[in-house]
Amino acid sequence: MMSNIELSDCGNDVKATDYDRYLTCLFAPEECRDALFALYAFNQEIAKTAEVVSEPLTGMIRLQWWRESIQGIYDGTPRKHVVVEALSEAIHQFSLERAAFDKLIDCREFDLDEEVPTTLGSLEEYVESSSSVLLKIAVGITSKTCSENIQQATKHMGLAWGILGLIRAIPFHAGKKRAYIPQDLANQFGLDKKGLFELQGSAALSEITKVLAERLCYHLSLARSFHKSIPKSAKSPLLVGVLTDQYLKRLEENDFDPFSPSLHRLGASASWRLMWANFRSNY
Repeated sequence: MMSNIELSDCGNDVKATDYDRYLTCLFAPEECRDALFALYAFNQEIAKTAEVVSEPLTGMIRLQWWRESIQGIYDGTPRKHVVVEALSEAIHQFSLERAAFDKLIDCREFDLDEEVPTTLGSLEEYVESSSSVLLKIAVGITSKTCSENIQQATKHMGLAWGILGLIRAIPFHAGKKRAYIPQDLANQFGLDKKGLFELQGSAALSEITKVLAERLCYHLSLARSFHKSIPKSAKSPLLVGVLTDQYLKRLEENDFDPFSPSLHRLGASASWRLMWANFRSNY
């Protein structure tokens, strides 16, 4: 499947660090792919902030560097940085609005805070500010229209994909003594945070994961309810829905244990499922 495609530096970066979104890019119009790669490479840069710094202050400085880089792009003076330069081309080629990029950077400040979301609703606010906003920008690259239905589809697909991402990242975050599990759910099911941080699964954790999975299924269903009114050009970024189905299936097969190794990466069949969904103009 398009295995001989020549990748930009950002394309190679996304292929190595965000393979799922990389796969969806292959189904975007050719003239949009480098812009999508630049967008997703930028997202990786800000998303990994908490991982690459030793203290919150350093993380804030790193995020401020990206704010100033975005400012430079819109001022016409982009910094000499491979991702910044590629993103500058994408922003100007597709007339992307600045506010969404600022919002993506701002929401990453939460990653530097030790506090956990208090409720499922507050978790969804974080996910919408990150995953949904990113998906909105991506659809803005692939589609010239931005109807209310498209906005709703991207919002809910972003929520579904983002919640799934947090489920899959539970082992990684636990290893860092961090949890994005809403406190109300942790209290409801009696989650032992000490055991979680020792990378131990539990019945309580599986129950919480099941609740999160049910919620993401709700958003996935809402995103798909707009299917018939969305032009095909807008659908390639939404193909993450196809991958969501595959990860959900594996999660269910493993009794909603987020520590299952099967959640780390999908097999070769994912590409064929994406091809079939793209052929049928589904997501």
